[in-house]
Amino acid sequence: MLGLLEHRDVALRAVSAACKLVTRRPQRPEWNEFRMHVVSAVGEAFNNIVLHGYAGKNEGVIEMEIRTDPDRITIELRDYGESFDLDAVATPNLDLLPESGLGIFIMRAFMSIRYRPGRPNVLTLSKSLVPDSRDAGARGNSSEGES
Repeated sequence: MLGLLEHRDVALRAVSAACKLVTRRPQRPEWNEFRMHVVSAVGEAFNNIVLHGYAGKNEGVIEMEIRTDPDRITIELRDYGESFDLDAVATPNLDLLPESGLGIFIMRAFMSIRYRPGRPNVLTLSKSLVPDSRDAGARGNSSEGES
């Protein structure tokens, strides 16, 4: 899809619908929170790619792949915009109530995150409906290639 903010809703509807595939019983309270976290994190990722990766360009391409397993979802976003150093992004000072600069913080808070810069840049977000050891590093995030 084209990397335009106007297309963000299309991506988020697809992600929201895919969240239903991780459980036989969507609509339970834990599933609602799971879906909210996944949609929020992917929305922030999409915004960052458009606003920062493709800054100064009229449009760019964002490829999105959604994989579901029982109790787990993984979303991979690929783009050809500017790369960045995920580990260099500082935690924002929430006491200052910043109006921007919270995207990576939100992604890290809600999902496990990996990022590989290059052509294409690859951002992988994953989450389990029932937190498990794979999500233990969810708030711990790293660029690919690090342990």
